[in-house]
Amino acid sequence: MKRAATYARYSSDLQDDRSITDQNRLNDQIAARHSLDIVRRFEDREISAASIVTRPGFQAMMSAAKAREFDFIIIEDVDRAFRSQADYHTTRRQLKFIGVEIIANSGVVSGLEGSVRAMIAEHQLENMAGHIHRTMSGIAAEGRHCGGRAYGYRAIPGRPGELEIVEAEAEIIRRIFKSYVDGETPNAIAMKLNAERITPPRGSFWRPSSLLGSKRRGHGLLRNEIYRGVLIWNRVGMVKNPDTGRRVSRVNAASDWQRADAPHLRVVTEDVFNAAQRRMEARTFDAPKGARRTKYLLSGLLRCGACGSGMEIKDRDCGRIRIRCVNAKHGAGCHNTRVFHLAPIERAVVGGLKKHIGSKQAIGYYVKVFNEEQRRQSAGAAAARAKLEVKLADAERGIDRLIGAIAEGAITTDEARKRMPALRSELEAAKTALAASEEPPKVVSMHPKIAEQYLRDLDRLDQLIAGDLAAGDDGLAKALREIITKVRVMPEDDPVTNLRGEQSERQGPKIRIEGYLESLMKQSQFDRSSGGGRGSGGGTRTPDPRIMIPVL
Repeated sequence: MKRAATYARYSSDLQDDRSITDQNRLNDQIAARHSLDIVRRFEDREISAASIVTRPGFQAMMSAAKAREFDFIIIEDVDRAFRSQADYHTTRRQLKFIGVEIIANSGVVSGLEGSVRAMIAEHQLENMAGHIHRTMSGIAAEGRHCGGRAYGYRAIPGRPGELEIVEAEAEIIRRIFKSYVDGETPNAIAMKLNAERITPPRGSFWRPSSLLGSKRRGHGLLRNEIYRGVLIWNRVGMVKNPDTGRRVSRVNAASDWQRADAPHLRVVTEDVFNAAQRRMEARTFDAPKGARRTKYLLSGLLRCGACGSGMEIKDRDCGRIRIRCVNAKHGAGCHNTRVFHLAPIERAVVGGLKKHIGSKQAIGYYVKVFNEEQRRQSAGAAAARAKLEVKLADAERGIDRLIGAIAEGAITTDEARKRMPALRSELEAAKTALAASEEPPKVVSMHPKIAEQYLRDLDRLDQLIAGDLAAGDDGLAKALREIITKVRVMPEDDPVTNLRGEQSERQGPKIRIEGYLESLMKQSQFDRSSGGGRGSGGGTRTPDPRIMIPVL
């Protein structure tokens, strides 16, 4: 009998867990009709078929298909696996190359039939989204709330979309608006709220961004028009990224926003709300689109060693930039209130890179040590995997010998039938164990040209510390980010008092560089023709080989 795998899936909003059992029962009947032996089962629970990328069961099935573990895939219907024409055609080409066919309840799925069914499924999905959008539009037009939880309100049980004011939170909102209109900065307001342990709408601490939000998206407590008694819906739309299968929000045109009066939800007066908007408008500067770029060598990389949050510029001391912890600035629970000069930290980072991986020999040593440690840690797993591979090979040879013996007439068919199940059982057990075993360690290699480019870049980094990055150095700064992921700034030690009562000078901050040597192993990471600094993975990294460099 030919081997087959079954695939079952259900969406959480349409079906329940019993659907998988029902689908597998039908898939078994399909297998019996076509004389197929089911060797694997795959399933995805509570996951939409809108994309194949986000379904682990489907991805595992495709990996098994590429490993030639079966010849057919059995599904109840095409829409169980595909609700996108693009996904169907991509998968069909892959399966055709492998030699695997799809069988549904209606029979073997031909290219034309599958394409038509996938098109219908995709249309149904889009049609459903249209119906939902229309329904939500009607709810918004009635003055009911269509969004998530809004600070200052709670949902009324049994009355979908209707809200009522939470007076304790409403008082906080009025206080925030009054403080802001009276001239207090968002940072000062946030610090006071944190000091009083007032619970924020999200997260653990109030931040200026909680109040200001985004002008373009209309987010932020001070911008939310619900507090003046106006509900807004359809500010953003969701678009699915075809590469990741994940939904991404996009701001809709202001003309598409739908407003409805809801005077019963008003928390602040119209005059106070408008005064807050005027002050924000006067304090807002819209930078030209695309003008934002890396300004300093370590922009976005610095982290507080005490709490792990980011660090930001505090001020300039005689022209020298000083930085501090963001959480400490906002009174968000971090005790690290120290202020650090940026230039010494930049010099320490570059010096640490030069000292530890500033030569071909040093990079080669890191690679060698990493490979040895990886082999040492996985020695037992590698030995176990080797034994499983031997068992698999023995089982395959046993089946081949048995088939050869039948062909030569050395044994009868009845004798072969008695011995074949045991051999097949051994074969399947070896395959299952091998699939569950750890992969052998990945041996890392170093590309000579990439190492040379890295060393040249390292020599140039000293020149960038003195000031802002010039336009031509932006690519170099991005390349640095492919190696460094974080620079943790540890608070310096307190002054030490000796036996004579004298205090020694406080030591400088301790710096720890965290990054990945993987960037040195891929030519594309330092390919200047592509804009510098972005790897073939679109900015993603595997977590090894990792480096952590303490710089004292």
